Parts: sequence; structure tokens; C-alpha cells
Amino acid sequence: MSIADCALNTAVRGPWGMMQARRVCLFLLIAALAVTAACSVNPVTGKRELTLVSEASEIQMGVQNYLPMQQSQGGQYDIDPVLTEYVASVGNRLAAVSDRRLPYEFVVLNNSVPNAWALPGGKIAINRGILTELNSEAELAAVLAHEIVHAAARHSAKRMERSMLLQGVVLATAVATSDSDYGNFAVGGASVATQMLNQSYGRGDELESDKYGMLYMSRAGYDPQGAVRLQKTFVRLSDGQSTGWLTGLFASHPPSEERVRANIEMAATLPPGGETGEDRFRAAMAKTTAAGPAYEAYDEGRKALADEKPDRAIEQANKGISMLPEEANFYALRGDARILNKQYDMALTNFNSAIRRRDNFFYYYLQRGLIQEELGHDDLAETDLETSITMLPTAAAHYALGNITARSGNKAAAIEHYTLVAKGQGEIAQSANMALVKLDLADNPAKYLLKRCDPDSSGKLVVSVKNNTSLAITGVRIAVQYTDNTGIQRRIDRSISGSIQPGQVASVATGLGPYTAGSQCPATVTAARVAE
Repeated sequence: MSIADCALNTAVRGPWGMMQARRVCLFLLIAALAVTAACSVNPVTGKRELTLVSEASEIQMGVQNYLPMQQSQGGQYDIDPVLTEYVASVGNRLAAVSDRRLPYEFVVLNNSVPNAWALPGGKIAINRGILTELNSEAELAAVLAHEIVHAAARHSAKRMERSMLLQGVVLATAVATSDSDYGNFAVGGASVATQMLNQSYGRGDELESDKYGMLYMSRAGYDPQGAVRLQKTFVRLSDGQSTGWLTGLFASHPPSEERVRANIEMAATLPPGGETGEDRFRAAMAKTTAAGPAYEAYDEGRKALADEKPDRAIEQANKGISMLPEEANFYALRGDARILNKQYDMALTNFNSAIRRRDNFFYYYLQRGLIQEELGHDDLAETDLETSITMLPTAAAHYALGNITARSGNKAAAIEHYTLVAKGQGEIAQSANMALVKLDLADNPAKYLLKRCDPDSSGKLVVSVKNNTSLAITGVRIAVQYTDNTGIQRRIDRSISGSIQPGQVASVATGLGPYTAGSQCPATVTAARVAE
């Protein structure tokens, strides 16, 4: 059994089997730590520290999660390739003077939330929303150098290691629910990565990234005072309780006066001067700066949609389109508003327009697939939903595919889709769980009903069954294998009358004995069905 299997089994066993499962999990975790842990020198700080994964595994974690995380955070900002090339050039200039050689990559994401993040192995992203708040190339360099240190000094890897150990999963693909923020409800592997991006680094990690980030700035020829100015700006915005900042960069990189003072002290130890690059930055940002009002209209439209004001959302989408017709998100916003108004044909037209402009973003295919399903076009829906999953597997897509394959008679495929979604949380997971039980209970009742054996007052065997589903269950039958006094293997069957409600326990006396508490339970759940 793997650590991931252990975590899953612990979750489904319930209280009766949880103690034993936890002991097994603890043993596996200790064994894994003993095998993988090693003491190494941090290439940035020179300190000796415990590492749980190799550099190759660290790089692989970043590679596996980089594209799914981009999708879950809005996808690449592709209408201004000049800006992306410029950001990458600044990032590569800094990476060249870092203390650790990694396959660094830099990407700009189409997201208005001011944020930047680093995955293990040097995979770094910066949102459009933070770029619009900066004033110079030196400030951009401060942001990117800070993230480079998080990757080089293994801060990102350590956070992922902690999440992996706590949740018992290995980062791989994302399974997220559909939402305007795309990745807010990620589960499975990407849940660890997404949650990590929204968690604060430790105080020491932040100070360390500030310090060595400024050193990298100086080595690359930038004025480290840019980092001081940037941190002062962050503190000012934090004091102003700016909602966008509080939900973005400040969530994972909390500013403080302590960091400002530390940056000032660090700057005093570095050679004075260096490039600030205001003109280069303004030139690279020209198109995005001009598009600011269009994206402000889009953000207002998204807020209106969240407030269930579809007509207002359409108004703002049209405003954005009139200013920046090449931006696919504006058509998607209008499509989402049409869905809310149940104008599915019009919504379909809008998502077709979005895909013509940008054919590499999961959300457009997901929404178009859900519309096609609503219109009864299962074949077209299946194609779009499967396309969306290749970019970012989502609970919404898998649930819809479960419904489609169930209708087509492909029971095995439907169970596979429902099972994946049912592991998560929220309404869609509950719906998938109910669909799964209805489809699979009759064939595999023991998967959904927990059993327990106990002696009664006279020492005879009593079998108890707990309904571990969210539906009422009836027709429960129990088989008990036993050896009679002559040594012959025999079996008796018992039925539990009535229905068992979700979370409830029902018992049946077998009359067999003697049975000793704690002995192996000889009972098996052989039949059950969902109560009508």
C-alpha cells in the first residue's frame, strides 16, 4: 500500500477501521522519510538542511504542475507576446546570476489578481494584475528575483513536501471545479499546489528571498533600491486593505515593516546604483497599460455575474469587446451571462468566438461542452469536455462525462468519472457520490456499507452495518462463513429489514457462536439497493 492509498483508505474506513489504518499510514510515512530524507547544503544560503526529495524529483514536480497551474490561474496572457518576452528576458537575466542552475521558465498569466508564484524547479509565473502596479524594470526584477530565490532555496519544494506528507498525495494533475477563478476549488494533486500558492511562506523564507533576491538584482546590474520601493508600496497597499492585493500576492507573501527595514539594511551592504529601467518597462507595458480600462470592465462584469446580474455582466463584456476585441475572455464572460439567462444558443455562439481567438484554454471548452450537454448534443459535449480535461481536469467535466457515458450504457466509464469527482468536496462531489452509489451499489455493496462484528450478551455473533453513503439503502443482505462442529465450511444468509438512512447503523443477530470480540469478522455484505 502506498502513502496515497493509505490516506484514501483511512478516509473511507470510518471510525471502526481508522485506528488500524492510521497505524499503517504512520509506519509507511516513517519508512518513506527514512528512505528519502537526506542532509544537503542549500545552494543559496550554504546551510545544511534535511531534504525529502531529490533535485530530479523536485524539477519533475514543477514540470508536472506548471501547465495545469497556469490553466487554473487564468492561462497565459497571449494578446501581448511582447510583454511576455520582456518579462522572460528580465527573469533569465536574474536566473543567470542565481546560486542554483535550474530549468527556469517565466510566464505572464491573464489574471487581474496581483500575484506571482514559483513552483519547484524554477517554474515561475507573474500575473498581469501585478505588472500593472509596478513602475520600473527594477521593481519587476525585485518580484522575479524574490520568486527565483523561493525556487533556488527550495522554499517552494519544502511547502509542497509538507503538503504531500500531510495529505498523502503526489502532485500530478489538477481536478478542479468550474469557477470564475478557475482553480479555487482544486482537489487531488493540484489541490496541494493551488492551496500552496495561497498560503503564506514562513517569516524566514520571506526574509531570505528578499535578501538574496536583492543580491541577485545587484549581480544582474539592477538597482536594489527597487526592492525597497516595492516593499514600501506593498506595505502601503496592505494598510489600505486593498481587496485585490489581499487575495493575491499578500496571501502568500505578507508584507511588513520588518521586511522594509531588512531590505533597507541589505541595500546598504550592496554597491550603490544600478539600472532602474523605467523607460524600458513603460515601453514593454504600453499595450497592456492601454488595455487597462477594458480589463476593468471585464472585472466589473465578473463581479456582476457573481452577484447574479447577468444583464450588467453582458453590458460590461460588450464594453470590453469594444475596446479590445481580440481578448477571448470578454466573449466567455458574455457566454457565462447567457448561460445564467438560460440563453444556451447565444452562449454557444459566444464560446465559439472565445475559442476562435484562444484555442488553448480549458475553460472555454468546458463551458461549451456543458452547453452542448444541456442542448442534448452528447457527442459534441463529450468531445469538448475531453478536450478541456487534457488541459485541466475538472470535477465539472468529469461529472458531465459520467452522466453522458452512463446514458450511453458505458457503466464502467461512468463509474470511473464519478469516482474521481466523488473524492472531492462541495455540491458537485455530493452529486457524483449519489450518482456513483445508484450506479454501483448493487454490484459492489461492500464498498459503500461498513461492517462490524460483535458478540451479544450470550456470546453469539451480531453483525452491524453502517450506511456510508448519502442515500437511504434497503435490501441489505449479509453472508456469514463459518465452520460447524464437524469441521465443514458452511454459510448462512441474513437480511436486514427496512431501510438504513445515511450514516445510520443497523444490526442483525446470526445465532452463531461463540464469537470473541476482536476476532476476524466472518461476515460479508452481499446485497443492497438504493431505497426508492
